[in-house]
Amino acid sequence: MVAQKFVVDLNKPLVFQVGHLGEAYDDWVHDPIVSKEGPRFFQSGFLELFTRTAWWVIPTVWVPVASWFISNSVKSGLPSLDVALLVFLGIFVWTLAEYTLHRFLFHVKTKSYWGNTLHYLLHGCHHKHPMDSYRLVFPPVAAAILALPIWNLVKLICTPSVAPAVFGGILLGYVMYDCTHYYLHHGQPKSDVPKSLKKYHLNHHYRLQNYGFGITSPLWDKVFGTVPPPQSKGDAKRR
Repeated sequence: MVAQKFVVDLNKPLVFQVGHLGEAYDDWVHDPIVSKEGPRFFQSGFLELFTRTAWWVIPTVWVPVASWFISNSVKSGLPSLDVALLVFLGIFVWTLAEYTLHRFLFHVKTKSYWGNTLHYLLHGCHHKHPMDSYRLVFPPVAAAILALPIWNLVKLICTPSVAPAVFGGILLGYVMYDCTHYYLHHGQPKSDVPKSLKKYHLNHHYRLQNYGFGITSPLWDKVFGTVPPPQSKGDAKRR
C-alpha cells in the first residue's frame, strides 16, 4: 500500500502543517507563491501578531541600540577615529555573518517534523511567499536571540573598550542588510548597482536557491564559489 502524500491546505494556518511534509518539504518551500498577501501562520491571533514586522521597525529598534554600544567605546576613552574604524570593521564582519547565516542556517536541509517547522518560521516562509512584506525582515525578538551569541563572541575576542564599537558596527550592518533585503523585493531601483543586486537576489529565489547567498553584496559568494552560474538559453526557453 502506497502512503498518501501530505498536502498543505493554504487556507489554514501553515506553521503546524509544514512539518508533515517530511522529505517533500524542501521542494514545497522552494516552489514560491508570488502574492503580496501573506498566509496565516497560527490559529492564535496573539501568536500571529508576533510573526508580522514592518520594515521600518528594524532601524527604529536597532539603530538606537547600535548607537548605545558605540557610545560605550567612546566613553571608554578611545579616539573618535579608532571608534569609526572599529564600526566599519563591524559592518564588514556583518557581511560575512550575513553570508554564513544565510547559507548554513537559513538553508539547512530538514525533513523531520520540528526541523521543517522551525525552518519554515526562520526562513522557509520567505521562500514560499517572497512578496509577503510583513514576513520579510526579522522580528526584533528573533534578531535578539541570534545577536546574543554574536555579542558574546565579540566580547571574547575583543577588549572591553573595543567590543562595543565592533558590535555596534555589526548591528548597523544588520540594519543595512534587512532594509536592503526589503528594498530588493519591494523597491523599483533606477540605478545600475541596486538593479544588479535586485536581479542577483531574485535569481536566488526563482532559479537557483543554492547559490547567491549574499544580499547586500556578492563578495562572499565570489570568495566561496557560490555565485550563480549564468542562465543558459535552454533555461530561458523552459521559463
